[in-house]
Amino acid sequence: MNPLCSRCNLVVYPTEKVNCLDKYWHKGCFSCEVCKMTLNMKNYKGFEKRPYCNAHYPKTNFTCVADTPENLRLKQQSKMQSQVLYREDFEKNKGKGFSVVADTPELQRIKKTQDQISNIKYHEEFEKRKTFYFILLSPPSQQTVTAAAVSATECAYSCYSQKRYRAVYDYAAADEDEVSFMDGDVIVDVQQIDEGWMYGRVERTGQQGMLPANYVEAM
Repeated sequence: MNPLCSRCNLVVYPTEKVNCLDKYWHKGCFSCEVCKMTLNMKNYKGFEKRPYCNAHYPKTNFTCVADTPENLRLKQQSKMQSQVLYREDFEKNKGKGFSVVADTPELQRIKKTQDQISNIKYHEEFEKRKTFYFILLSPPSQQTVTAAAVSATECAYSCYSQKRYRAVYDYAAADEDEVSFMDGDVIVDVQQIDEGWMYGRVERTGQQGMLPANYVEAM
């Protein structure tokens, strides 16, 4: 019994039979699926058991690779190697440039404290310079009087700024910018930061830093 043609579905006789791609075809039916150009055994290209010419042969696309245990292991190993290389590169370049640090509430508080301390010192230096130039610009006959008046003012300001405080409770520093002290310790070189915090030096230990204002009292 003669087979049927895969193209026209008619009987294929031996004299006109082409056996290719696991199917039977008439010689004239063995043609490109797209342009219908007649093909032979030398110039055809098979795809999914269908003949195509070179110009219309389907371009295969990359397919997703299944996440097999082996692929997952390789993926995890590659990720670990990337992390190791990143860590090595970070250690090599550490200290060579500025790093971005998250602006947390704690860092904002420390930054604000440092800005306030710098601002206080700036104003102190500014007042001293202003006083110096004020004396120089005064008439010679008034410089002695002016200097005496300024000296008295500076003394009063200095006495005020060097007000001493006594600790009324023990306090353990919670951050690096704070200072610890014990009940009865004397705090000197105090600078008021805000209603809740001061900056000063513990006379007993010599350590200085921020301290809570409600833990001390003026002497």
